[in-house]
Amino acid sequence: MASVETSSNRPYHIIIFGASGFTGQFVVEEVARTVSEGPKGNLQWAVAGRSKQKLEKVLEQAAGALGKPELRTGVEIIVADVGEPDSLAAMCKQAVIVLNCVGPYRFWGEPVVKACVENGAHCIDICGEPQFLEGMQLNYDTQAADKGVYIVGSCGFDSIPADMGVLYTRDQFKGTLTAVESFLTASSGPEGGCIHDGTWQSAIYGFADSEKLRSLRRKFNHKPLPSVGSKIKRRSALFFSNEIQQYAVPFMGADPSVVKRTQRFLVEEHQATPVQYGAYAGVGGVGNIVKLMFAGMMFWFLVKFSFGRNLLIKYPEFFSFGFFSKAGPTRKQVECSSFQFAFYGEGYTEGQDPSQGKPNGKIRTLVQGPEAGYVATPIAMVQAALTILNEPTGLPKKGGVYSPGAVFAKTTLIDRLNKHGIQFSVI
Repeated sequence: MASVETSSNRPYHIIIFGASGFTGQFVVEEVARTVSEGPKGNLQWAVAGRSKQKLEKVLEQAAGALGKPELRTGVEIIVADVGEPDSLAAMCKQAVIVLNCVGPYRFWGEPVVKACVENGAHCIDICGEPQFLEGMQLNYDTQAADKGVYIVGSCGFDSIPADMGVLYTRDQFKGTLTAVESFLTASSGPEGGCIHDGTWQSAIYGFADSEKLRSLRRKFNHKPLPSVGSKIKRRSALFFSNEIQQYAVPFMGADPSVVKRTQRFLVEEHQATPVQYGAYAGVGGVGNIVKLMFAGMMFWFLVKFSFGRNLLIKYPEFFSFGFFSKAGPTRKQVECSSFQFAFYGEGYTEGQDPSQGKPNGKIRTLVQGPEAGYVATPIAMVQAALTILNEPTGLPKKGGVYSPGAVFAKTTLIDRLNKHGIQFSVI
């Protein structure tokens, strides 16, 4: 825990790196809202990025949006650039935790992780790219452990609701939970909704590189996790889900890989029974399916060639039927959107032997919250940081590169999220 001891002589609890990016600006507002939740009721924070002018503009905007004029002059600005390791090192030396909002992480993420590990700062990101997340674990886990530093990826909508949702479901089930399926549905207001194209770019590079992810995973030499209870059955690529009463597809994000890493950690460190996990997303009615299939076929075809990837990157609105856009959603669209995860779990009730017969108990839980990308993500990220600052004794004994569930399983993160509008409940 060396770095937490030295934290008292660092000027900032939190530095938001990439504060002027599309997601970064929302993280700035969320940190400004929660300063009273910092250690001793006072969070010291700063913003960082390449352009002093852009950072000033973001603070100006946040001051107006929140009615807090003191943000204009009261928040320190640090100029740091991913391409300049010295500037990153100088930034990391001043922070207890760096909130890294600069993606796609496969291009820009590693220098920040490296600088944090070398300079004793914890690092939290909102990455949804399994290849980056698992690569950082492979390459930096030992160093981070030596330094007492926690590097926690995927602390946004990918993958706190899913990862903590599985743990919540396990903790609420009276007995041994063996399998969970989650169904994600999102709703938007009359204005519709869309996602900023940074996420779209991450998806394009992720699919293009899927072979690299497989070879990366082989390097871990993991033994397969023990399987308890009935084996979870894989659903087809498109099916009608009775659970959410609409068509659904396998969820393409990082959630399955993040949940699996958490379950592996809990098996290896706490001898827990692993929970099998399947993730799906609702796509609505037949009209949406036609669009989805058409977009999906174009995507699969184009993503294999560099000219195709360039087209996808240049025209996100066209190829995603407006679902992704370079401008990102308007404030109005953000305010009218929300998400819901329904978790369907099964297991063995108390007193039943998990090695005998079929699971005999079921549980249903919900995680629901505001718009996923720019409201829920900053809330999840900032609450993750506040949990590390306020509950050091609830964290794993040694530093390392972790998934959210591995770090936060024994903390009050879920209670904190509940207070901020990401609600966990049992049905």
